[in-house]
Amino acid sequence: MTATMPTPSFTEPASAQCLDRAAAALSAHGFTVEILDDLTEGRRRVGELLPEGASVFTGASETLRLSGIGEDINASGRYEAIRPRVLAMDRATQIDEMRRLMATPDVIVSSVAAVTETGSLVIASGSGSQLPANAGGAGRAIWVIGAQKVVPDLGTALRRIEEHALPLESARTQAAYGSPSAINRVLILNAEPYPGRGTVLLLRETVGF
Repeated sequence: MTATMPTPSFTEPASAQCLDRAAAALSAHGFTVEILDDLTEGRRRVGELLPEGASVFTGASETLRLSGIGEDINASGRYEAIRPRVLAMDRATQIDEMRRLMATPDVIVSSVAAVTETGSLVIASGSGSQLPANAGGAGRAIWVIGAQKVVPDLGTALRRIEEHALPLESARTQAAYGSPSAINRVLILNAEPYPGRGTVLLLRETVGF
């Protein structure tokens, strides 16, 4: 008989040992990593990391919405917030300007679909609008990640996107926009080649999809 691997839980927070392994691997790959207890600490830390007046793009993220981080950035007046500016623009006549604003902010703040214990960040997108900034277009990147998103490897990360995150995101977009989501683009960040550019805030609790 062929042994089968147990199906991982994509909703339970990873153990302290798994978080430590992921943090060590990410650090070895050039990311700055901090392990924080909860969303309150994550929200405070993002506020400390963001320079006042910077242009900041927030990726579409339940983590940012639930934590209040998105509102802190987009409604506080402390930053040049890209998301509300883009939402107010005319897609028919200003699409090129929208694209440039989202691709090259001073800072992008977002989350990921999965982070591996081998030191990779995996981001899935339907439109791809947040991927250029995450990949390198933004001067700095801050990723806020719940402990349930830590998985052993890239194969499991892709499974997590398809089996767990996509159904939840589709339900959200169906309710909000009348259409389901799709995995049209996947970005895998295996390393950060520019020291100090990418900061990963790993939370010990579950948050977001």
